[in-house]
Amino acid sequence: MKAATPDFIHRMRAPFFATAALAFFVLSFHAAAQSAAGAQVYPGKDVAQRLNSLAQAAKASGSSGATLGDFTSHAIKLSVRTSSGGAEVHAHYDDIFFVTDGSATLITGGRVLDAKTSADGETKGSGIEGGVRREIRRGDVVNISAGTPHQLLIAPGTTYSSIVIKVKE
Repeated sequence: MKAATPDFIHRMRAPFFATAALAFFVLSFHAAAQSAAGAQVYPGKDVAQRLNSLAQAAKASGSSGATLGDFTSHAIKLSVRTSSGGAEVHAHYDDIFFVTDGSATLITGGRVLDAKTSADGETKGSGIEGGVRREIRRGDVVNISAGTPHQLLIAPGTTYSSIVIKVKE
């Protein structure tokens, strides 16, 4: 499969964001049908406040995260990074990122270096060899299918944050 050009990614940002909002609504609706409370609403100001708090923690440790909700079919998480992460492959989860601030280089595909797989099927490694690099930034929506090696590279002195939906297969 041919990699998308930066111009194509930029032109597709608004349609992807609209599609992502719809997907978020559908997933939220699905979760509401499964939860005892019926529906969960995460007010934007509360999410922004949590992301700001996580950003302070990430400055000290390189990354920080929190779970907004964990449901039968998916989980909604917040993620903030100030340094690059290792490579990973999820055996049973698709990842959907809604980039809320900053930018990163996303590497997908290729081979995970120094790969170690845990009993739950999650693989982690030091990096990726031979993957495709793409710049992602605020407003972008990213889907990473289960089984796809991926890694986020963060430029020194910058902060990247996203809302992550982990969809169970």
